[in-house]
Amino acid sequence: MIIQWRKSSYSGSANDDVCVELGRLAPGVGIGVRDSKDPDGGHLALTSDQFAALLAGLKRDPSS
Repeated sequence: MIIQWRKSSYSGSANDDVCVELGRLAPGVGIGVRDSKDPDGGHLALTSDQFAALLAGLKRDPSS
């Protein structure tokens, strides 16, 4: 399966140190998260529940 990665709308310019991409993994696997500046460096695989918890935590404390 080819993963279609999408760059976060919060990622800035080419000089931005914080660039994230998301991709839908195989059905039932969840969401992939990777560093867009190192696309061959692997990705973190999260279930839908884990991804929702990550987003909720970031909304509570954006500095984390």
